[in-house]
Amino acid sequence: MSTETAVSTIKAPSRAIEFLKRPLVVALILIVVLLALGEALSPGFASPMQILRLLIVASVMGIVAAGQNLVILGGREGIDLSVGGIVSLAAIVAGNVMNGADGGILPALLACIAVGALFGLFNGLGITLLRIPPLVMTLGMLGVLQGLLVVIRNGLPSGRAAPALSSFVTQPFLLGLPGIIWLWIAIGLFMAFLLKRTVFGYRIYAIGSNEQAAYMAGVPVKTIRVGLFMLSGMFAALAGFCLLGYSGSSFSNVGEQYMLPSIIAVVLGGTPLAGGKGDYTGTMAGAVLLVVLQSILTTIHIDESGRQMVFGATLLVLMLFYGRGRAMRG
Repeated sequence: MSTETAVSTIKAPSRAIEFLKRPLVVALILIVVLLALGEALSPGFASPMQILRLLIVASVMGIVAAGQNLVILGGREGIDLSVGGIVSLAAIVAGNVMNGADGGILPALLACIAVGALFGLFNGLGITLLRIPPLVMTLGMLGVLQGLLVVIRNGLPSGRAAPALSSFVTQPFLLGLPGIIWLWIAIGLFMAFLLKRTVFGYRIYAIGSNEQAAYMAGVPVKTIRVGLFMLSGMFAALAGFCLLGYSGSSFSNVGEQYMLPSIIAVVLGGTPLAGGKGDYTGTMAGAVLLVVLQSILTTIHIDESGRQMVFGATLLVLMLFYGRGRAMRG
């Protein structure tokens, strides 16, 4: 055997191992494993109709995680803890604007997007101009939103989804898939284009990798960071709009379940909390994986508090593998 052949033989398993270690590949393998486990625990868990229902739920989480992904990619330990409050507020705004009428869908959508952009703007300005750490700023904004929701509705259902919106979210729209799944696919394509084919995307990675170097190179760091938090708010509001179509009505705390999972989905997809590298494709797989895991926990009768404990522990474990990006880059 020649030296070149021997080297090639050694490199082949090495490349295969590196491929299998990619976060996206790991997430896809885990999805298959969990589906098989769910089918063993409860026959019918991996049926086409059940998988379709899981994808609908994953779409809502994935839309929230799109904004979270952008904020985290921007570095500076950027995490948007206010997304749960924005989802809840957007769902209430949408429900009251459309109030069950198809003609109110477009005004409701525009109102939601405006609300999300406004609170995202507040977050971005607080972080860039007042230099409040993102974790503190968005946590404070979450408290403001929770108080506002209590004042508005006091925990009672508010507003109704229009029939057309409910059909878009839950009924087959094209090729047997509901409209929300096609919307999520469109968002995935948009995110891929934004991050890999635009100057704005390149600047996000530059800021996340080294904010000071990006600033010295002429990148408008503050403007872009404000824009990232505005986009995060807009995606969260869009998720609240879709969530209304899925549930039919909204409660003041309906978005709380998306705060921690949206962060975990991003990290599962291979984006370290230090930012600067990663993409949205992995985040989409992470969202599906989390929804499948959540469904299995429900199947074995783990209550909400138990599921939150599992998600929290999952985030801590993921931090050991993916969360040390800044140290590895340094």
